Amino acid sequence: MNKRAISLFCSSGIGDLGLHANNIDTVIACELLTERAKLFVNNNPNTKMFCGDIWNLQDDIVKYYSNHFDDSPFLILATPPCQGMSSNGMGTMLRNFKKGIRPKFDERNRLIIPSLNIIRQLQPEWVMFENVPNMNNTYILDEQDELVNIIEFITRQLGEQYVGKAEVVDVADYGVAQHRKRLITIFTRTEAGKAYFKKYFSFVPVPTHSKEDTLYTKHWVTLRECISELPPLSSREGENIDPTNPLHKVPVLDEIKMQWIANTPEGNTAFNNQCINPKCMYQHNKIHGAKHDSNGVNRANEDTPLYCEKCGALLPRPYVIDRETGQKRIMKAFTSAYKRMSWDEPSSTLTQNFQYACSDNKLHPNQNRVLSLYEGLTIQTITKYNYSFMLNGHLVNDSLIRDTIGESVPPLVIDEFCKHILDIHNKKIH
Repeated sequence: MNKRAISLFCSSGIGDLGLHANNIDTVIACELLTERAKLFVNNNPNTKMFCGDIWNLQDDIVKYYSNHFDDSPFLILATPPCQGMSSNGMGTMLRNFKKGIRPKFDERNRLIIPSLNIIRQLQPEWVMFENVPNMNNTYILDEQDELVNIIEFITRQLGEQYVGKAEVVDVADYGVAQHRKRLITIFTRTEAGKAYFKKYFSFVPVPTHSKEDTLYTKHWVTLRECISELPPLSSREGENIDPTNPLHKVPVLDEIKMQWIANTPEGNTAFNNQCINPKCMYQHNKIHGAKHDSNGVNRANEDTPLYCEKCGALLPRPYVIDRETGQKRIMKAFTSAYKRMSWDEPSSTLTQNFQYACSDNKLHPNQNRVLSLYEGLTIQTITKYNYSFMLNGHLVNDSLIRDTIGESVPPLVIDEFCKHILDIHNKKIH
């Protein structure tokens, strides 16, 4: 019989694909947003979906599980949103709190509380939280209105019955063609898990990939390996969609942006493009860069030339037109904007904005466009699993697909972690 899991903050159910690949069935899921919940249910019709605010649904979730199943869940997977997770100013905040000055918090950070209420009542054998690395540095006000580090709060709430810890991983180390750092927090109350943790003080599986080929790891999966065989596209109208694959499509760009992109070499930014005046072709115009200001903040250079320093011709660099003067000026942006990816490296982190040319390092390595939706799904390893973006016979809108990619954990990573947990649980590794 398959093992059972509960998925909290399940979004569209991408992380759950890694559970299901290991015969762990999601029997209950909870999601705030209706469209994501519908997509989850469409892919998991046998799962009981609780759609709404988990603060209001926590008792219903516990009651439903207790009424339908005799034993505890094998695993509860929770990916609560944690906003503003920055260590900047943390020391000042703590000092002020001790003086009675209450800091302002994003209430979403406290969603860990109902999650732990569910976990404490249902007593799963394993618990897995997945979130951004700075969850380590996040503080919340607990139910006693005391300021506490969120990881310390998890440990305290689970009590001595559970052992575990939070660890930062890069998904590229597990075969994903993307650098994406996540905080994976795993706890268990099983005897096999406790024995393993006592020996290794970690539940993170040994990486399968690394920057270099080694005796124990393969080289990181590159974009060339991942997406190079897909049909070529362009950002021009009529050339931006693969007729055989409705998800392999990109936004249309105007000819000005196309010129910026067309002159951008692999691995470089359009802000560094050089002169294309055939009578000049000067290739040593100052390139874009960044430096720390007087406050230590990293800011892009504001003196990057827009016109050739030798012949005065307009360079194919991103610009805006001043509304008052009508003059062109270099666009304010960091060196990662309008930047081509590199074929022989993993991609940078895919966010919900990965289909915008100005987004961080998201131009295709050699085609004049951004990544397609299908390429995003492939890089995120979603296409390795059986998943449909159809609802009521139609593809869902592009923004829901982008959000699903940008906010999900690559299912291959959950898959690898679940394999490791099951090996520990079944005492296949000691």
